[in-house]
Amino acid sequence: MEIAGIDVALILPILILYLALLVTALVDLIRHWNIRKNPIIWLIVVCVINIIGPVAYFIFGRKEEFK
Repeated sequence: MEIAGIDVALILPILILYLALLVTALVDLIRHWNIRKNPIIWLIVVCVINIIGPVAYFIFGRKEEFK
């Protein structure tokens, strides 16, 4: 199946991975809202910066919990 010349079979796994990362990052952020130093900033980063936002949260944001 193609939409505007783009094969959906190529885009669908990337979209599913992005949505899984986004939901997981948001759930973790909400569960540890009081532990994070800047939860509002992390919320904006995760929601606004597409794929890199959730990845950056898991790399840099979760480390704050152990400090």
